[in-house]
Amino acid sequence: MKSIISELSNRFHRAIKTAFPELDDLSAAVELTQSTQDKFGHYQCNTPMKLSKPLKLPPRQIAEKIVHALNHSTGFISALEIAGPGFINITIDQTFLSESVDILLRDIHLGVEQLKEPLRIIVDFSSPNVAKEMHVGHLRSTIIGDCLARVFEFLGYDVIRHNHIGDWGTAFGMLIAYMKAEVPQVILENQNTDLSHLVQWYRESKKKFDEDADFKKVAQLEVVALQQGQQQSRIAWEKICDISRKAYQEIYDLLDVRLIERGESYYHPFLAETVADLERKGLVQLSEGAKCIFLEGFQNREGAPLPLMVQKSDGAYNYDTTDMAAINHRISQEKADRLIYVTDAGQSTHFQMIFKAAELAGYLDPAKIRVDHVAFGLVLGADGKKFRTRSGETEKLIDLIQTAIDRADQILKERNPEMGEEERHYLAKAIGIGAIKYADLSNHRVSDYTFSYDRMLKFEGNTAAFLLYAYVRIAGIKRKVNQDLLQVMRESKIKLEHPAEIDLGLHLLRFQEALEAVANDLLPHRLTDYLYTLAEKFNAFFRDCRVEGSPQQNERLLLCEASARVMKKGLNLLGLHTVEKM
Repeated sequence: MKSIISELSNRFHRAIKTAFPELDDLSAAVELTQSTQDKFGHYQCNTPMKLSKPLKLPPRQIAEKIVHALNHSTGFISALEIAGPGFINITIDQTFLSESVDILLRDIHLGVEQLKEPLRIIVDFSSPNVAKEMHVGHLRSTIIGDCLARVFEFLGYDVIRHNHIGDWGTAFGMLIAYMKAEVPQVILENQNTDLSHLVQWYRESKKKFDEDADFKKVAQLEVVALQQGQQQSRIAWEKICDISRKAYQEIYDLLDVRLIERGESYYHPFLAETVADLERKGLVQLSEGAKCIFLEGFQNREGAPLPLMVQKSDGAYNYDTTDMAAINHRISQEKADRLIYVTDAGQSTHFQMIFKAAELAGYLDPAKIRVDHVAFGLVLGADGKKFRTRSGETEKLIDLIQTAIDRADQILKERNPEMGEEERHYLAKAIGIGAIKYADLSNHRVSDYTFSYDRMLKFEGNTAAFLLYAYVRIAGIKRKVNQDLLQVMRESKIKLEHPAEIDLGLHLLRFQEALEAVANDLLPHRLTDYLYTLAEKFNAFFRDCRVEGSPQQNERLLLCEASARVMKKGLNLLGLHTVEKM
């Protein structure tokens, strides 16, 4: 079903066109917002102020004509009030709210309208580098990207989740050359090893590459051998990728994140043709032997033109080349209708240039395909600097996750010492991982935020534990009432009468509005804000409206169930698992 704000927009649009037929569609655009206080109704229309200048009329006079043109006797709007200089306060009909929440309860999509024709979205996120540990810096990309993918999937989009890993280039020449010289048994005899060894070998190979000219030459030849498909180099590269992949998958399994690996190596066969195509289109200029695209409006700190380098002077390709090939492939071959890249804010200029160059090359038509760089800020420690371990090392993501689980386990042990060990460990995993995800997503993604285990694991305030506890409270009510829910649903319908019931029911119906806001502006905290408010409104309902044994027991039980289903789905879209007890 349509969201309330969408239905209001349609009705106000028709009313404005009726009252002022001389207006074109642009000037008749409707501005609607949710009311900040109950005494002002449920929604507010601010359009009369906007129309005052083109109509040359006072806003209140415009508001009066709009209200007169609205037919609110259809059981949708119960009251309209003109306030202040010309705001129109809107109250939604109580019966309509009751019926709509009842429909939400019985709908598999919770009343959220699905796309008529699924559009394809490619979400590029996580993107670790092979032979390196995933660290806290990868946390935001992985969590934000997964949340956005989940929201779009629920809205009915065809979502492809790309993991654009760094698995190609000079680093692998260094590492393979080092492994052949120092640990040949790993390659030749397929001896087992793990990511920690790869990380150490990478560090040592980098040091040798920088200090030893002979080794540097060998490493560069290994890059060429790898690019040409030389068998032993290829075997070594595949071994390195497999070890890294296994380590990453352990983290993805813990976080319940699904991805399709689509690394830099995937696009390597397309790079030469991409550069040739850009040259044919007259976009490439030589700069000190390198092939570059110079885009209007992009300059370095000194004010000189900033190049998008698609081929180095030695003939090698780089990130710019790969990203140009990737955006072309995603649009022309994978038929994406929308592209989303989730990386840190430091790459904003890079992606602005990639998008502009793709547009000039004819790969991207902004009128048909929306492309977004979803930038995010840093994760900080208590000292206000990048989050690190006490020794100053970058925090490994696997260690961060395990620490959160261990701390949640300790909190549960202190809160409920009688709880069985197996149940406690299960809950600790859900709460610990949920706390990390929620703490990240509840912050505005473009801002830096301070990481704190103590704050994120609190059972009060805007935290995962607070929301999970609200869900557990509903589960407790259902157990206490002890009714066959399916039977209750067959015999009863939701009826909102008490102000706390109406307030809760209205908020449930705003679930779609929250999801549409996330899909439009790509800010997951729109959903966390919605769910936190939902928990607060449910707690107010629980305080003011008795369920068990009340004359309205069945109707209120169904309202509880509707709240639980929206809460569970909302938390799931954030990547959190709900629990029945805490």
